[in-house]
Amino acid sequence: MIRLSREDRILNAFIYAVLGIALLVVAYPLYFIVIASVSDPAAVNTGTVWLWPRGINLEGYSRIFADRDLLAGYRNTVLYTVAGTLLNLALTLSSAYALSRKDLAGRNVIMGLLAFTMFFSGGLIPLYLLVNNMGLYNTFLVMILPNAVSVWNIVIARTFFQSNIPDELHDAAVIDGCNDFRFFLAIAIPLSTALTAVLTVFYAVGHWNSYFNGLIYLRSKERFPLQLILRGILLQNQFQTELQTEDVYAAKAQMLAESIKYGVIIVASVPVLILYPFAQKYFVKGVMVCAIKG
Repeated sequence: MIRLSREDRILNAFIYAVLGIALLVVAYPLYFIVIASVSDPAAVNTGTVWLWPRGINLEGYSRIFADRDLLAGYRNTVLYTVAGTLLNLALTLSSAYALSRKDLAGRNVIMGLLAFTMFFSGGLIPLYLLVNNMGLYNTFLVMILPNAVSVWNIVIARTFFQSNIPDELHDAAVIDGCNDFRFFLAIAIPLSTALTAVLTVFYAVGHWNSYFNGLIYLRSKERFPLQLILRGILLQNQFQTELQTEDVYAAKAQMLAESIKYGVIIVASVPVLILYPFAQKYFVKGVMVCAIKG
């Protein structure tokens, strides 16, 4: 074991203290939302809930899960997330690999055109008219196709392929009779596990939290994603609170609306929080590789 000097021990203690404070700042709001969602709304509003839940109350969750559209929202969001992420990965990885090849004619021009879209866009109204004219309005595909690819993720993937897939490996595969398509599927993709994992997390979280496209392009409630269903539950309870005329009932309704608000955050976040630890290893590795190599 390496014996640390007094200065090293002081530095380590300072680093651990800073990291501990950072962890507390990030983790405590999440913890507070959890305990507030199961506590008595009156205790939450008076500020007595800050470390442990007080007066266990699950009425907020019962109101949320009593909504019959919740399961449909979960189903729709899972479908949008799975289908959208698969499409995102297929388009991002294939286009990034093609743009990383030095023998692709005009690749710099193509990359410049893609980068142009990161700074300028047509705006919401032209996009709405385009979606409507293509017959995508109020369809399953409208939640997937408009966000089928991210230029920023293409840049990350392209940098990864350029830095981690040597040209000598491609030349050796070509000598053995391997074409570009087979090289991409059989060699490049298996060597890009970290990249694929980090892109999967990026895209999946984006699809899971997406609500704006559904708010603009979806009309039928049976196609609404989970986020819109939860938004509707929250707005409905807030509206009922505003309709209360007597002070006592208005106060109770307001406290219930606060409890539902915390419960909505938990219901929407738990699936992602459960899946994240399984991809954390590749996620951290992929971010570090892309950052250092870029």
